[in-house]
Amino acid sequence: MNIILNNKPDQIEGYDSLSVSELLKLKNFTFKFLAVRINGSPVLPANFESSLIKEGDQVVVLHLISGG
Repeated sequence: MNIILNNKPDQIEGYDSLSVSELLKLKNFTFKFLAVRINGSPVLPANFESSLIKEGDQVVVLHLISGG
C-alpha cells in the first residue's frame, strides 16, 4: 500500500488498509500526545482503532508538545 506520510511517499508492505493505531505501531510513533489527520480531516485518539488508512491517503502525524 502506498500513502503519503508527513508529506513523504511511504510504502507499507502487506496491507490494503490499516488502522491509525496499526500505523503508529508500525512506524514507531510512541510519543504520548499525537495529532493525526487523514486527507486533511482530524482523527480523535478515541478513533485511532476504527479509522482506516487506505491506498493513496495522505496522513499527517504530529507530536504535540506544550511548555510554559
